[in-house]
Amino acid sequence: MSVHVERAELAGIGVRHDLETSAGRRLSVITFRDGGRELAVADARDPDRAAQTLALTDEEATALSEVLGGSVILTQLAGLREQIDGLSTANITLRADSPFAGRPLGDTRARTLTRCSIVAIVRGGAVMPAPGPLDPLIVGDTIVAVGTPEGLEHLARIIDGA
Repeated sequence: MSVHVERAELAGIGVRHDLETSAGRRLSVITFRDGGRELAVADARDPDRAAQTLALTDEEATALSEVLGGSVILTQLAGLREQIDGLSTANITLRADSPFAGRPLGDTRARTLTRCSIVAIVRGGAVMPAPGPLDPLIVGDTIVAVGTPEGLEHLARIIDGA
């Protein structure tokens, strides 16, 4: 399914990006010239009128994009697991006694040692999709990984320090 996003210049104001949801509602993101942004949901009876708007700070916009992007990745991974024999996902929680607590993700050497990929880190309800090798691991993080069942078991042992 392809979603069409329309871009409209708002003279003297900024830019508006609109998309129509599968339920037929219009969702807009307005980016103001001063760098601010708003989400707007069109009125169901009058699509040219906003039923509700919500201003977002830079931090809120970043957090929202991470949550939405991460949830899409996790949904796609679940679909992959159903489509490909031998591919599994695992959620590994970083315990306080892990040798990797407070260290960068790259120190695990996950891909090299297990041929598994760490595709996300879930921290306090926020999803960090596609973490890099310098991203720190914090006690309580849930590491989302993809690989063979054997590789994932090996990765869990590495993360646990076993």
